[in-house]
Amino acid sequence: MGKWVAGVLAFAVVGALVVAVVVLRPFSSPGCATAAAGSADMTVEQADNAATIAGVGIAQGMPDHAVTVALATALQESGLRNLTGGDRDSAGLFQQRPSQGWGTYAQVTDPVHAATAFYAKLRSEPDWPSLSVTEAAQLVQRSAAPEAYARWEPRARSMAAALTGEFPAALTCHDLTLTVPGADVATLAGQELGTTRLSGAQPRTRGWAYATWLVAHAARLGLDQVDYDGRTWTASSGAWTTTGPTDGVLALHRATAP
Repeated sequence: MGKWVAGVLAFAVVGALVVAVVVLRPFSSPGCATAAAGSADMTVEQADNAATIAGVGIAQGMPDHAVTVALATALQESGLRNLTGGDRDSAGLFQQRPSQGWGTYAQVTDPVHAATAFYAKLRSEPDWPSLSVTEAAQLVQRSAAPEAYARWEPRARSMAAALTGEFPAALTCHDLTLTVPGADVATLAGQELGTTRLSGAQPRTRGWAYATWLVAHAARLGLDQVDYDGRTWTASSGAWTTTGPTDGVLALHRATAP
């Protein structure tokens, strides 16, 4: 996610001879990445929306395959951005159309409602669990380009594997600008995950899903540290490190104004 720029670190003038030492040095911009079943780089906005889609899927008891289908669909339809418009009356993460019964404009541009509606439609389709990502997505979207979803499957699979807790500590976010004070954690968790109890002992897969959800939403929630099962992510490092025993305990810390 970093940009490399050339910088002159030192120079010396010896008579008429100019000697320059030039190196490449990285400058980073805010972003997130997954390293699970492949890899995927994301903007902070994309990670935030991906966490919402995955969180709603977890709350509804949808399997990882459904989350992969939903993420691949949103990547194709909106680039995982909550668009205010699109083709005809399409809008939101999934470019759902109010005129086609997906809800009002306000609803289809509400990521929680949009994800909930997507999973409801997917669940209503017979045999969807046995279908490929692109086939399952097409059952829901009825796109004019039904094969387009397939190109996003590797990225969507990596995101889903991290966000559902299948792979531990598999999503990181770095160089974040934290909102201080951030949005209320319990309120957002209740809306997306269907629970307000995140801190404390959590089963391993569910605990990693919650911990990853917190990191993906860290900028909005103003979180500068998330701990789970002996590992810690900090906003300052942008990485997970081993900091204690594997105790299955989830904890978070909110940044304070300087």
